[in-house]
Amino acid sequence: MRSVLIDSGPLIALFSVDDRHHRRFSDLVSSLDPEGLRLLTTWPCVVEASYLLGIPQRYELLRWLELGGVVVCPFEPFHLGDMVGWMRRYSRRGGREMDFADASLYWLAVETEVTEVMTVDIADFTRYRLPGGRAFTLLGWHHTQ
Repeated sequence: MRSVLIDSGPLIALFSVDDRHHRRFSDLVSSLDPEGLRLLTTWPCVVEASYLLGIPQRYELLRWLELGGVVVCPFEPFHLGDMVGWMRRYSRRGGREMDFADASLYWLAVETEVTEVMTVDIADFTRYRLPGGRAFTLLGWHHTQ
């Protein structure tokens, strides 16, 4: 089964038909699903997506999570030290801040070694480097986009 990380932007896009990325991620999930797809995310991404979605899309997202559409991977308080370190490091580089949701996905990539990610934060996830200098693989984007 193929495991893929999913950020809050694609979670929003999947449930908001008016979102400019809706079709992109809906088609991507459909195309990957026959292979046996396991989407992974974290609670900060769920909270961010839920906050930004309107009603009833918020409820649809949460129901989808309840039904197993995405595996939400919890972390422990002691993981926050690493996340804060990454947030500080990447907030100094390039002037853009690494937010908590991104730091939690970075943590999840380190923990699971899953580096394929669905995100709309192209500028951020192309600059993040995992241990050993590994880069994330952004799904749903071509180099020209």
